[in-house]
Amino acid sequence: MDILLIAGLWLDGSVWDDVVPALEQLGHRPVALTLPGQGDGAGSATLQDQVAAVLAAVDAAPERPMVVGHSAACTLAWLAADARPERVAKVALIGGFPSGDGQPYADFFETKDGLMPFPGWGPFEGPDSADVDEKTRSRIASAAIPVPEQVAKATVRLTDERRFDVPVLLVCPEFTPAQAQEWIDAGDAPEVTRTRHLDFADIDSGHWPMITRPAELARLLAAAANA
Repeated sequence: MDILLIAGLWLDGSVWDDVVPALEQLGHRPVALTLPGQGDGAGSATLQDQVAAVLAAVDAAPERPMVVGHSAACTLAWLAADARPERVAKVALIGGFPSGDGQPYADFFETKDGLMPFPGWGPFEGPDSADVDEKTRSRIASAAIPVPEQVAKATVRLTDERRFDVPVLLVCPEFTPAQAQEWIDAGDAPEVTRTRHLDFADIDSGHWPMITRPAELARLLAAAANA
């Protein structure tokens, strides 16, 4: 299957460098996306620019792809399902839940001069970063790309309820499937609550399994693509 890989905030497509060859060895065709404003130098990029880049990759795929979103980019993957429900075969959400219609995309941290810089490791202490050693933390922080404010603070718009027919895999890294189910049952993830085909996959990692558990993550994604 064609598998589109979309990284979360501050990351470009290179974060999937260890996942891509593992997926290829498992017989799939992965494409790691570098989003406008997150690695291409376009500091004025908007959320709509990022959505357009994802949709261009969906449309270019020879067959119906699985769209994988990590963290904040879970919303981008879901926006692709909303815009192309007939073209997206499956959505995989890693370590996050999509924002709903009318909600901000990722207004989580302070912005400065039109950009949201990486806030340091303080906000991610605990389960998020427990498996990230100091060398890797330094590497991630030094490579972090400030996210354009017009991306982070943009309002999400969802329009097609056929998105709820697209099968969803929720990959649970720093939280367990049981915790995720509790949040879903409580209504804390309404877009996922309304999904008609939902599966869970547990991975023993922090928030960035593509960095700390790439082979295991590739196996989980490949299994979902094969299902």
